[in-house]
Amino acid sequence: MAKTAFTLAGLTLKNRVLVASGTYGYGDDTLDLADPAKLGGIVTKSLSMKPRAGNPPPRIVETSSGMLNSIGLANIGVMKFIEEKLPVLRGLSTAIIANIAASSIDEYCQVLEVLNEQEGVDGFEINVSCPNVREGGLNFGTSCPMVSEITARLRKLTRKPLIIKLTPNVTHISEFARAAQDAGADAVSVINTLIGMAINIHTRRPMLATTTGGLSGPAIKPVALAKVYEASRAVKIPVIGIGGIMNANDAIEFLIAGASAVQVGTANFVDPAAGIKIAEGMNTFCDENRIEDIGSLVGSLVTTGNVSVVDSWL
Repeated sequence: MAKTAFTLAGLTLKNRVLVASGTYGYGDDTLDLADPAKLGGIVTKSLSMKPRAGNPPPRIVETSSGMLNSIGLANIGVMKFIEEKLPVLRGLSTAIIANIAASSIDEYCQVLEVLNEQEGVDGFEINVSCPNVREGGLNFGTSCPMVSEITARLRKLTRKPLIIKLTPNVTHISEFARAAQDAGADAVSVINTLIGMAINIHTRRPMLATTTGGLSGPAIKPVALAKVYEASRAVKIPVIGIGGIMNANDAIEFLIAGASAVQVGTANFVDPAAGIKIAEGMNTFCDENRIEDIGSLVGSLVTTGNVSVVDSWL
């Protein structure tokens, strides 16, 4: 068996596969369907200070090779999460990364301060990149100064791993990765969903109540790979790859492109055990190819020597 463990700011994950925020509930929803002990970690559904009802339906639409969502960060609020969900999560043999979403920098700080005191929360992923909320979301994630300010404010409040989740809906994601790194982030998650839409040709109306939403699934994998490649060449902190990962081969592509770990998202809606199967498939690949440490794959892309568009940005 290859070495699979990955250490992030002092936190050791047993393997490099996590499940992505918003695709696995709070982590307690699928215990009878998949063994979380076989995952590197669980990233919770986004948490805000107060409960959020989210956007009106319809807010999920299946598309070619993917799906659109406009959930609007609906959640039960951080206090109810601590009361109802965290006691269960403390008993799971895997890392728990709390995803935080907010409408203001002060709210990010408030939620993190509350969670930072809780046993069983191993780290934080900060959502500055949701494309389907009116307040916060892309207003934060498309401004380098704002990403820097949010990261710096939160860095002062915790010693636990701090991960900033970046949007692909910018020209050069490398600039945002550097802003997060320079302000104290331990890692960046790349990418959140792309802005997309779908139209009912008979009614001539959008299929989402909010008109546009976030596109995820296999359709966005080529974009996600390119963004991971760009970001990983711009920063020294780990990049966690997200976007259209459906099987072990997809995950290995992300490692080769420069990701230190991956998150599995849309695939969880098809199979709650997808992350586990992907981790096992990555182990099999290493065994078959006599790879002793899966970490040796990270950033191992062999290029032709020609300067790419990404290279010209850096």
